[in-house]
Amino acid sequence: MAMFPFWSDYYYLVIALQIFCLVHAFKTGNRDWLFFILFVPMIGSVVYFIREILPDITSGAFGENLLRTLWPNGRINEWEKKVRISDTVTNKMQLADAYAQQQQYDKAIALTLECANSFSKDPGIILQLARLQFLNGEYASSIVSFDKVNSFKGVRMSKAEDELMYAQALEQVGETAKAEEAYQKIIQVHHSLEAMYYYGLLLKKQVRIPEARAQFEKTRAEIDLHPRYIRRTIRKWVRLSKKELAAIK
Repeated sequence: MAMFPFWSDYYYLVIALQIFCLVHAFKTGNRDWLFFILFVPMIGSVVYFIREILPDITSGAFGENLLRTLWPNGRINEWEKKVRISDTVTNKMQLADAYAQQQQYDKAIALTLECANSFSKDPGIILQLARLQFLNGEYASSIVSFDKVNSFKGVRMSKAEDELMYAQALEQVGETAKAEEAYQKIIQVHHSLEAMYYYGLLLKKQVRIPEARAQFEKTRAEIDLHPRYIRRTIRKWVRLSKKELAAIK
Protein backbone atom coordinates (compact mmCIF):
# COMPACT_ATOMS: atom_id res chain seq x y z
CA MET A 1 0.00 0.00 0.00
CA ALA A 2 2.99 2.29 0.55
CA MET A 3 3.52 2.43 -3.23
CA PHE A 4 0.13 4.14 -3.59
CA PRO A 5 -0.11 6.77 -0.85
CA PHE A 6 -3.19 8.38 -2.43
CA TRP A 7 -5.08 5.06 -2.40
CA SER A 8 -3.87 4.34 1.12
CA ASP A 9 -5.21 7.69 2.34
CA TYR A 10 -8.60 7.38 0.67
CA TYR A 11 -9.19 3.62 0.74
CA TYR A 12 -11.26 3.74 3.92
CA LEU A 13 -13.33 6.64 2.61
CA VAL A 14 -14.20 4.56 -0.47
CA ILE A 15 -15.20 1.63 1.75
CA ALA A 16 -17.27 3.92 3.98
CA LEU A 17 -19.03 5.43 0.96
CA GLN A 18 -19.72 1.96 -0.43
CA ILE A 19 -21.22 0.75 2.86
CA PHE A 20 -23.30 3.92 3.16
CA CYS A 21 -24.64 3.52 -0.38
CA LEU A 22 -25.41 -0.18 0.17
CA VAL A 23 -27.36 0.57 3.34
CA HIS A 24 -29.18 3.46 1.67
CA ALA A 25 -30.10 1.34 -1.37
CA PHE A 26 -31.34 -1.52 0.80
CA LYS A 27 -33.35 0.67 3.17
CA THR A 28 -34.93 2.78 0.43
CA GLY A 29 -35.87 -0.14 -1.80
CA ASN A 30 -33.34 0.64 -4.55
CA ARG A 31 -32.14 -2.93 -4.51
CA ASP A 32 -31.44 -3.08 -8.23
CA TRP A 33 -28.38 -0.95 -7.45
CA LEU A 34 -26.86 -3.37 -4.93
CA PHE A 35 -24.86 -5.50 -7.38
CA PHE A 36 -23.55 -2.42 -9.21
CA ILE A 37 -22.35 -0.88 -5.95
CA LEU A 38 -20.81 -4.16 -4.77
CA PHE A 39 -19.01 -5.23 -7.93
CA VAL A 40 -17.97 -1.80 -9.23
CA PRO A 41 -17.06 -0.41 -5.81
CA MET A 42 -15.80 3.14 -6.27
CA ILE A 43 -17.54 4.01 -9.56
CA GLY A 44 -20.77 2.30 -8.51
CA SER A 45 -20.90 4.16 -5.22
CA VAL A 46 -20.17 7.53 -6.82
CA VAL A 47 -22.81 7.01 -9.53
CA TYR A 48 -25.36 5.91 -6.95
CA PHE A 49 -24.58 8.90 -4.74
CA ILE A 50 -25.04 11.32 -7.65
CA ARG A 51 -28.19 9.67 -9.01
CA GLU A 52 -30.04 8.74 -5.81
CA ILE A 53 -28.67 10.62 -2.78
CA LEU A 54 -27.56 14.00 -4.13
CA PRO A 55 -31.07 14.95 -5.39
CA ASP A 56 -32.43 14.34 -1.88
CA ILE A 57 -29.73 16.55 -0.42
CA THR A 58 -30.48 19.39 -2.82
CA SER A 59 -34.24 19.05 -2.23
CA GLY A 60 -33.83 19.13 1.53
CA ALA A 61 -35.29 15.65 2.05
CA PHE A 62 -31.99 13.93 2.82
CA GLY A 63 -31.86 14.79 6.53
CA GLU A 64 -35.34 13.46 7.20
CA ASN A 65 -34.72 10.30 5.17
CA LEU A 66 -31.40 9.69 6.92
CA LEU A 67 -32.99 10.04 10.36
CA ARG A 68 -35.74 7.65 9.32
CA THR A 69 -33.14 5.13 8.14
CA LEU A 70 -30.85 5.33 11.18
CA TRP A 71 -33.55 5.76 13.82
CA PRO A 72 -36.66 4.08 12.36
CA ASN A 73 -38.68 4.34 15.57
CA GLY A 74 -37.64 7.88 16.43
CA ARG A 75 -40.70 9.51 14.89
CA ILE A 76 -42.99 6.90 16.43
CA ASN A 77 -41.59 7.56 19.90
CA GLU A 78 -41.95 11.32 19.37
CA TRP A 79 -45.62 11.16 18.38
CA GLU A 80 -46.51 8.53 20.98
CA LYS A 81 -45.36 11.01 23.63
CA LYS A 82 -47.35 13.81 22.01
CA VAL A 83 -50.50 11.66 21.95
CA ARG A 84 -50.07 10.85 25.64
CA ILE A 85 -49.75 14.56 26.39
CA SER A 86 -52.56 15.68 24.08
CA ASP A 87 -54.94 13.07 22.68
CA THR A 88 -55.99 15.10 19.63
CA VAL A 89 -56.98 13.92 16.15
CA THR A 90 -54.02 15.77 14.64
CA ASN A 91 -51.55 14.01 16.92
CA LYS A 92 -53.20 10.63 16.35
CA MET A 93 -53.02 11.06 12.57
CA GLN A 94 -49.34 12.01 12.79
CA LEU A 95 -48.69 8.92 14.91
CA ALA A 96 -50.63 6.78 12.44
CA ASP A 97 -48.43 8.15 9.65
CA ALA A 98 -45.30 7.33 11.68
CA TYR A 99 -46.56 3.76 12.16
CA ALA A 100 -47.30 3.48 8.45
CA GLN A 101 -43.78 4.61 7.52
CA GLN A 102 -42.49 1.60 9.46
CA GLN A 103 -45.13 -0.66 7.88
CA GLN A 104 -46.97 -1.12 11.17
CA TYR A 105 -50.23 -0.88 9.29
CA ASP A 106 -52.49 -2.53 11.86
CA LYS A 107 -51.62 0.14 14.43
CA ALA A 108 -51.93 2.90 11.84
CA ILE A 109 -55.36 1.67 10.73
CA ALA A 110 -56.63 1.35 14.30
CA LEU A 111 -55.68 4.96 15.08
CA THR A 112 -57.08 6.27 11.82
CA LEU A 113 -60.36 4.42 12.42
CA GLU A 114 -60.62 6.15 15.81
CA CYS A 115 -60.26 9.49 14.08
CA ALA A 116 -62.70 8.51 11.32
CA ASN A 117 -65.32 7.54 13.90
CA SER A 118 -65.00 10.99 15.47
CA PHE A 119 -64.94 12.86 12.15
CA SER A 120 -66.88 10.64 9.74
CA LYS A 121 -67.35 13.48 7.24
CA ASP A 122 -63.66 14.38 6.96
CA PRO A 123 -62.53 13.21 3.47
CA GLY A 124 -58.83 13.58 4.37
CA ILE A 125 -59.09 11.06 7.21
CA ILE A 126 -61.17 8.61 5.15
CA LEU A 127 -58.73 8.88 2.25
CA GLN A 128 -55.79 8.12 4.53
CA LEU A 129 -57.72 5.14 5.90
CA ALA A 130 -58.27 3.87 2.34
CA ARG A 131 -54.55 4.14 1.62
CA LEU A 132 -53.58 2.27 4.78
CA GLN A 133 -56.13 -0.47 4.15
CA PHE A 134 -54.73 -0.95 0.66
CA LEU A 135 -51.14 -1.11 1.92
CA ASN A 136 -52.24 -3.69 4.50
CA GLY A 137 -53.83 -5.88 1.84
CA GLU A 138 -57.40 -5.10 2.94
CA TYR A 139 -58.52 -4.46 -0.61
CA ALA A 140 -62.29 -4.76 -0.20
CA SER A 141 -62.26 -2.38 2.78
CA SER A 142 -59.99 -0.03 0.86
CA ILE A 143 -62.48 0.14 -2.02
CA VAL A 144 -65.29 0.95 0.41
CA SER A 145 -63.24 3.80 1.90
CA PHE A 146 -62.20 5.16 -1.50
CA ASP A 147 -65.85 5.07 -2.64
CA LYS A 148 -66.85 6.93 0.51
CA VAL A 149 -64.35 9.69 -0.28
CA ASN A 150 -65.81 10.04 -3.77
CA SER A 151 -69.33 10.12 -2.35
CA PHE A 152 -68.69 13.38 -0.48
CA LYS A 153 -70.18 16.36 -2.27
CA GLY A 154 -67.56 18.36 -4.13
CA VAL A 155 -64.75 15.89 -3.29
CA ARG A 156 -63.00 13.56 -5.73
CA MET A 157 -59.69 11.75 -5.66
CA SER A 158 -57.21 13.79 -7.66
CA LYS A 159 -53.82 12.17 -7.06
CA ALA A 160 -52.60 9.49 -9.46
CA GLU A 161 -51.26 7.49 -6.51
CA ASP A 162 -54.70 7.22 -4.92
CA GLU A 163 -56.43 6.38 -8.18
CA LEU A 164 -53.81 3.70 -8.85
CA MET A 165 -54.39 2.12 -5.43
CA TYR A 166 -58.10 2.07 -6.22
CA ALA A 167 -57.51 0.40 -9.60
CA GLN A 168 -55.19 -2.19 -8.08
CA ALA A 169 -57.66 -2.91 -5.27
CA LEU A 170 -60.40 -3.51 -7.86
CA GLU A 171 -58.09 -5.90 -9.69
CA GLN A 172 -57.26 -7.75 -6.48
CA VAL A 173 -60.94 -8.41 -5.65
CA GLY A 174 -61.67 -9.62 -9.17
CA GLU A 175 -63.40 -6.50 -10.53
CA THR A 176 -61.35 -6.75 -13.71
CA ALA A 177 -63.53 -4.61 -15.98
CA LYS A 178 -63.69 -1.77 -13.45
CA ALA A 179 -59.95 -2.06 -12.82
CA GLU A 180 -59.21 -1.81 -16.54
CA GLU A 181 -61.41 1.27 -16.83
CA ALA A 182 -59.66 2.83 -13.82
CA TYR A 183 -56.18 2.13 -15.27
CA GLN A 184 -57.16 3.68 -18.60
CA LYS A 185 -58.45 6.81 -16.86
CA ILE A 186 -55.22 7.25 -14.85
CA ILE A 187 -53.11 6.83 -17.99
CA GLN A 188 -55.22 9.30 -19.95
CA VAL A 189 -55.32 11.96 -17.23
CA HIS A 190 -51.96 11.58 -15.48
CA HIS A 191 -49.73 9.78 -18.02
CA SER A 192 -48.61 7.62 -15.09
CA LEU A 193 -45.87 5.19 -16.11
CA GLU A 194 -46.63 3.12 -13.03
CA ALA A 195 -50.26 2.76 -14.13
CA MET A 196 -49.12 1.85 -17.65
CA TYR A 197 -46.91 -0.90 -16.24
CA TYR A 198 -49.60 -2.39 -14.00
CA TYR A 199 -52.19 -2.14 -16.77
CA GLY A 200 -49.77 -4.07 -18.97
CA LEU A 201 -49.54 -6.77 -16.28
CA LEU A 202 -53.35 -6.97 -16.14
CA LEU A 203 -53.51 -7.43 -19.90
CA LYS A 204 -50.80 -10.08 -19.69
CA LYS A 205 -52.79 -11.99 -17.02
CA GLN A 206 -55.75 -11.97 -19.41
CA VAL A 207 -53.48 -13.40 -22.14
CA ARG A 208 -54.05 -10.29 -24.26
CA ILE A 209 -50.40 -10.42 -25.28
CA PRO A 210 -50.37 -7.94 -28.21
CA GLU A 211 -52.16 -5.33 -26.05
CA ALA A 212 -49.83 -6.02 -23.13
CA ARG A 213 -46.78 -5.66 -25.36
CA ALA A 214 -48.11 -2.36 -26.73
CA GLN A 215 -48.66 -1.09 -23.18
CA PHE A 216 -45.13 -1.97 -22.05
CA GLU A 217 -43.71 -0.31 -25.16
CA LYS A 218 -45.76 2.80 -24.42
CA THR A 219 -44.37 2.86 -20.88
CA ARG A 220 -40.84 2.76 -22.24
CA ALA A 221 -41.53 5.46 -24.83
CA GLU A 222 -43.35 7.99 -22.66
CA ILE A 223 -40.67 8.64 -20.05
CA ASP A 224 -39.23 11.39 -22.26
CA LEU A 225 -42.52 13.29 -21.93
CA HIS A 226 -41.87 13.83 -18.21
CA PRO A 227 -39.63 16.59 -16.80
CA ARG A 228 -36.05 15.55 -16.13
CA TYR A 229 -36.38 15.97 -12.34
CA ILE A 230 -39.23 13.44 -12.29
CA ARG A 231 -37.58 10.81 -14.47
CA ARG A 232 -35.34 9.64 -11.61
CA THR A 233 -38.37 8.54 -9.61
CA ILE A 234 -40.22 6.83 -12.46
CA ARG A 235 -37.52 5.06 -14.45
CA LYS A 236 -38.16 1.93 -12.38
CA TRP A 237 -41.35 1.34 -14.39
CA VAL A 238 -39.44 1.62 -17.66
CA ARG A 239 -36.91 -0.95 -16.45
CA LEU A 240 -39.65 -3.35 -15.36
CA SER A 241 -41.51 -2.84 -18.64
CA LYS A 242 -38.35 -3.75 -20.57
CA LYS A 243 -38.12 -6.98 -18.56
CA GLU A 244 -41.71 -7.82 -19.42
CA LEU A 245 -41.11 -7.09 -23.11
CA ALA A 246 -38.10 -9.41 -23.09
CA ALA A 247 -40.17 -12.15 -21.45
CA ILE A 248 -43.14 -12.05 -23.82
CA LYS A 249 -41.28 -11.81 -27.13
